[in-house]
Amino acid sequence: MESPLESCLNELMKENDVTGCLLADKHGLCLAVAGKARPDCTGIVTAIAKQVAKLEPSSTPPIVLLEADNRKCLIQQSPTLTAAIFKKTL
Repeated sequence: MESPLESCLNELMKENDVTGCLLADKHGLCLAVAGKARPDCTGIVTAIAKQVAKLEPSSTPPIVLLEADNRKCLIQQSPTLTAAIFKKTL
């Protein structure tokens, strides 16, 4: 039986352009990973989300988009989780 986190990631992986997903706790510990996402990136993803949130501390945490020629990464942080979705650029 898969956990609710794994179920959520598996649903995301069904999207056409998604190549990987990961979820981390607020300390950067990997909770779940799917596709080509690497679990050792959770600390970096969490650190990026925390630093960007400091730009506007009174606002809701922003969604971060890192983009290259052939792929992109969307990062969003909540009070308890950080999520990253890796997509190929169409």
